[in-house]
Amino acid sequence: MNDVAQRMLAEIRELSSDIASRAAQIEAERRLPADLVQTMRSIGVFRMYVPRSHGGLELDIESAMAVVSALSRIDSSIGWLAGIGSTAPLFATRLPRKVFDEMYRHGPDVIIAGAVQPTGTLEETADGWRGNGRWAFASGCMHADWMFGIGVVTANGNAAGGTNGAGGPPAMRGMMLPAGAWRIEDTWSVAGLEGTGSHHISLTNAPVPANHLFDHINGESCVAGPLYQAVGALLAPMGSAMMVGIAEGALDAIVALANTGRQQFRVATAMRDSEIFLHDLGRIEADLRATRALHDAQVRVLWQRALEGTLNDDALYAQAAQAAVWIARTCVQIGDACFALGGGAAIYDSSPLQRRLRDLHVAAQHAAVHPRHYVSAGKLLLKRG
Repeated sequence: MNDVAQRMLAEIRELSSDIASRAAQIEAERRLPADLVQTMRSIGVFRMYVPRSHGGLELDIESAMAVVSALSRIDSSIGWLAGIGSTAPLFATRLPRKVFDEMYRHGPDVIIAGAVQPTGTLEETADGWRGNGRWAFASGCMHADWMFGIGVVTANGNAAGGTNGAGGPPAMRGMMLPAGAWRIEDTWSVAGLEGTGSHHISLTNAPVPANHLFDHINGESCVAGPLYQAVGALLAPMGSAMMVGIAEGALDAIVALANTGRQQFRVATAMRDSEIFLHDLGRIEADLRATRALHDAQVRVLWQRALEGTLNDDALYAQAAQAAVWIARTCVQIGDACFALGGGAAIYDSSPLQRRLRDLHVAAQHAAVHPRHYVSAGKLLLKRG
């Protein structure tokens, strides 16, 4: 981990108490307050993956994910927005260089939000390209400078042919537009990660300049560097960085509760003196250490492959997704176990234990960590066998 990341982590530690004290406000407002957005900008969160050529930090993968985990440990929503906001510039690298330069002309702290599910359409008309659709889960859209959505390319209202010819998947392209071009629909009333402001965003017959289209799957990067070979390989591991941090926050919360000397109803000893409690606590920590170890190992592999120039690899993507799915499921179990150990005290809105439980369950619903990704890992194993 380099000196820049160490400095960022030191700043986060200094701010941890102040950030943690804002948890109820963040949830109630269903977004990140403007001053905390500015705090994240000043720390350098949104420039972690921005190339140095454009004033960014261009951190190695391990350093960036350590920062995201540290913020997630303090507050789930802030950590989630840090993960999404720091990774989003990778999509922008698939734009033409002139557009990328324009986006960062005022500095590296540009905030990008968007959604990767292809729930919109993009059609070329006599007047140019037009974008239509609604995209869910646009985390950070409330404070974004730019936003993007992925659309199916259509011709005369029908999906255009894909790159694989007849019978292949339809062609898809991303569309990157200033935040003001999008409509934000107030839909984020949810069970967890409430402070992320992950509303729907939409376009209705919106003009999209041709040079604002990009291919995030097969497109070439407009900037050079190990980070910019592939977008998809870094998305699921960043999710793991968030989830491990949230689970660490859950463990912190149950330890803090026990250290108050709390004695639960009809129990002979205080929680911290109970062998049953200590047994469960030790088991939970072992599970958490396992998730951290797998995440860190996967990150090391990704960075090594990035340095070797082989990050864009389907087998590596399958392995990273496999690890992310297992980590997500295990982190949910950790959150559930910490909540159960908290007893009646955990159920109140004021308890971080119920918040962490809800946040972990919502995070684990993300498509990037759906168990179906085990299928690709299974196919890969059979090929190797």
